[in-house]
Amino acid sequence: MLNTFAQHLNLATTDVEVLLACNLSELLANPAVQQKLASLNVELLRQTLPTAGQVLAENLPPFYIWLKTELDVKRVPDSPDHATRWVVNFLNNQESLTRLVELHQPVPRPAMERSIPRLVSLFDDVEDTSIRQEWQTAIAALCLVLAVGAREADKTAVAS
Repeated sequence: MLNTFAQHLNLATTDVEVLLACNLSELLANPAVQQKLASLNVELLRQTLPTAGQVLAENLPPFYIWLKTELDVKRVPDSPDHATRWVVNFLNNQESLTRLVELHQPVPRPAMERSIPRLVSLFDDVEDTSIRQEWQTAIAALCLVLAVGAREADKTAVAS
């Protein structure tokens, strides 16, 4: 997971470790994270939503099966539509990052962290380099938020 974030967010592994140690509000206020989110080419992502939709439609069902069977995640969507819809809503500023974290709270942290490299790699076969890289960066950025949210939830659970 660290290497996935380092590679696709263009960060040093040590910087990724520091970000993962933050709580969610610290992460979202972090200038490097704000800059990374602001630097996403939202127009390219919007224009290539059909490509992303096709990638997700083809690859999410086997990914979901893997989550259920290998990682024992209990609540797994039954279709890739929600992921595509959520990305569209996020790009159109209709969903927040904190809401993304809330929706993924039932996913145990170890499963979340193991699934991130595989989720980002769903876009490996996109031929256009700029499209592939932009989607992998966007998915990695969203997953960083999810990973921090999962770690924060674990800390809260231990403290309770």
